[in-house]
This record gives sequence, C-alpha cells and structure tokens, in this order.
Amino acid sequence: MARLEAAEATIAEQAATIAEQAATIAEQAATIVELGARLNQNSQNSSKPPSSDVPGTRPQKEKRGKRRKRGGQPGHVGRFAAEPDHVDHVKQYRPSQCKHCRADLAAGKATGSVVNHYVYELPEIRPLVTDHQCLDVACPNCGLVTPATLPSDVPAGNYGPSVQAMVGFVRGELNQSMRQTSDVMGKLFHVPMSAGMVAKTQDQVSQVLAAPHHEAHEHAKRDDRAHADETGWREDKKKAWLWVAVTSAVTVFLVHTRRNAKAAKALLGETFAGILSTDRWASYNWVDAEHRQLCWSHLKRDFKKFLDYGSQAKRLGERLLAERRKLFRLWKKARDGTMTRVQLQLAARPVRRRILALLEEGKGVPSVKVCGMCREILKLRAALFTFIDVERVAPTNNTAERAIRFAVLKRKGCFGSDSTKGSRFIERFLTVRANLRRQDRDLYAFLKQACTAALHRTQAPSLLPATQGHPAAAA
Repeated sequence: MARLEAAEATIAEQAATIAEQAATIAEQAATIVELGARLNQNSQNSSKPPSSDVPGTRPQKEKRGKRRKRGGQPGHVGRFAAEPDHVDHVKQYRPSQCKHCRADLAAGKATGSVVNHYVYELPEIRPLVTDHQCLDVACPNCGLVTPATLPSDVPAGNYGPSVQAMVGFVRGELNQSMRQTSDVMGKLFHVPMSAGMVAKTQDQVSQVLAAPHHEAHEHAKRDDRAHADETGWREDKKKAWLWVAVTSAVTVFLVHTRRNAKAAKALLGETFAGILSTDRWASYNWVDAEHRQLCWSHLKRDFKKFLDYGSQAKRLGERLLAERRKLFRLWKKARDGTMTRVQLQLAARPVRRRILALLEEGKGVPSVKVCGMCREILKLRAALFTFIDVERVAPTNNTAERAIRFAVLKRKGCFGSDSTKGSRFIERFLTVRANLRRQDRDLYAFLKQACTAALHRTQAPSLLPATQGHPAAAA
C-alpha cells in the first residue's frame, strides 16, 4: 500500500513537472516568435523609417509596364528660357562664311530664325546702406538743444525688412545653423551679423509671422475635413512633439511638449466637428469614431506585421491584406469616376463584412500581440470605412505624412529647438512655407512683405488662399 502511494505521488510530481515544463516551453516559443518578429521589423511592417532598412532586405516593387528613361522626355522644354523683360543684354552672332560653298556672308540677309542661348550671371552682391543721421538743433530763442528722432518708417534696428526676410529664409528654408547663417549674411551678402544677432533677427521674423499663423490656425479649426499627424521634436534639450493639421485650405504646424489629447485639441480646437483622418494613436480618441478615418496605410503595415507571428497569424494577415486590396480597387474606381458613390457602397459591403469578421477571428489568435492589435482596431471599427460612406474623405493619412516630411528632414539636421522662442519660429515658418507652396507663392517675397507690414504697422499678409476672400492673400 505504501509502495502504491509513493508511486502515485511520484507520478503526480512528474505530471506537475511536465505541465510546468510545457508552460515554460510555450512561453519560450512565444518569446522566440516575438523576438523574431522584432528582428524582421522594417519600414513595411512598422513605424521604422525606410533609411533604417538593411540594404537588400526591402521587397522590390513590381514593375508595371515600361519605365521611362532618365532625363528630359520628348517634347520637354528647357528651364533656361528667360522672360523678355528679364534679359539685360542681347548679343547676336552671324556666321562669317557659308558652310557649304565657303562664300562670304557679310552681305547675306538673316532669315529671322534665331537660336537663343541664355547665360545667367550673378552681379556683385552689395547691400544698400543708408545712414540716418539725427541732428541736434539749438533753439535760436532759448538756446536749448533739441535732438531729432527717427521717422516711424525707419527700422529701430540695423536691418531692414529685406535682410530680416533673408535671415528667415536661410534659417527656415535652407536649414542653416546660426553660425552658418552668420557666414552667409556676412560673406555672401556683405551684411555684418553675428550669430547672436541672427537669433535676435529670427525672433523678430517669428513675431512678424505670428498673425498669419494664428489666422491659418483658426481657419483650420473651422474646417470640416482634416488630416493630422505628429513627429518627435526637441525643445530646450527635452522631448517635444511637432504636430501638423492639413485641411482643404491650409496647413498648420504646432510644437507641443506633449503627445496627448490636450496637444491634439490645441491643434484642432476643442470643438472640432469635422471628419479627422489619422493613425490609431490614442491622442485622437476624443473625436468620435464616427467622425474619424483610420489610415489604411498604417493598417496595411499592421497586417503585414501579423505575418511574423506564427502560421495562424500569418494566414490571418494574408487574408486581411487580400481584402484590403479588393477594397482599394473599388475605391480607386470611385475616385476615377468609373463608379458612383452608391455603387461603391454596395460593392464594398461584402468586403467590409469579411474584414470585420477576420478581425473578430484575430481576437482568438494565440499571439498576444496580434490578438491585442485586432481588439484595438475593432474598438475603432466605426472609423474604418468612413471614406466609403462620406465624400471627400481619403482612405489614408498620406496628406499629413507628406506635409510633415520636410520637418522630419529638418529635425535630423537641427535636432529641434533650443528654446520656446525657437519652437514658435519653427511652427510659424513651417506653416508659412507649407501654405505658400500649396498656393505657388514666393516664400522670400512673403517674408519681406510681412516684415515691411510690421515696420509700417499695417496688416500682415494672409496665408489663406485667394478663394477665401482675404485681400492680402491675392497680393
């Protein structure tokens, strides 16, 4: 009897050990899958930038038809042709003898056919310096001396609007450091300017751009469609975030120290009532899902990530990617005008049902990562297909991604802002730059116009399109 009890105890102990080892093996297997998925992360299935991809690992895009050769295409017109009123000198050349019979062409008559060859030269850059002399005048009656004061249209500092605008252009558009900007102003334009004075002048330009930035920001808050995104930034060597909102009329940037709902509300407005296109970042969850559109480029990346989490998750990811392709084929037909909105909605119904069913199925996948991601996506199911049901809503957030790309490249060079003043300049300058590029307006001319308006205490130029009815926008 005792021997039987001992055997049963041994068997029970061994069963417990086997169960413990099985749990350990399962846990280690899940860890291996997780580490393998991390190892396979690239720009196609995660938020990593394309520059971080290992050379040769990025899948090649399928070639579609013939690719055109590099360089100018047939019928291409060169960029060197100048406007007639921009030509300063004209020099004409005649052949001296006939290339066929060698006859003298001195008395020959020109046929009127002219081949223009424009050559551009830069004149010596020399600033215009005005010495404003304030004279002291003695009164002929009492003898007291009265000093003169500068007229209101003379800058209080040493730099006029054109110099201020150039500093803003070099710092913002050309991404030059304070010291490099000092060298450009001194060595190229022969305007003496220390690095400290560059910073002071930049702040003056920033203050000038405050009103146009505020006007554009308020306009964006009232729009019924918006794309939003954010990227990392630095302010005073601390973590910050650069936010962007792109609407049908304007693009607005904002530097904020947080990446939360408060920052998103500061960008879009507390009472934003339009339709918002974003990724799945939780800072936007204060907007009702019915008034949102999740970016399907990000969802595609998430579905690709499923492929690395085991066979069951891989099958789920492949099926979701296939349904996404079907959905986009339908949407492109509607976008190109070959399918009406009603036809799109009818054709997309079965695809939508299958996508939602697959996400529900994903909640039961063994992978914790895939299961959790499916649950999170389903929480925002109302924001998945807004682009199918509502006009003028895109299925991706590429509009905001493209708008913020220049700022990302800028960050790689400057590493952010050294102060809150620097952050204000960045958000204002980027807003000005983005809107002027959308409207095909000259950046330097706008900066100069804004600085001139500040000097004369007149209304600053507007960033709103001329169609918005602002008189300064058409200037």
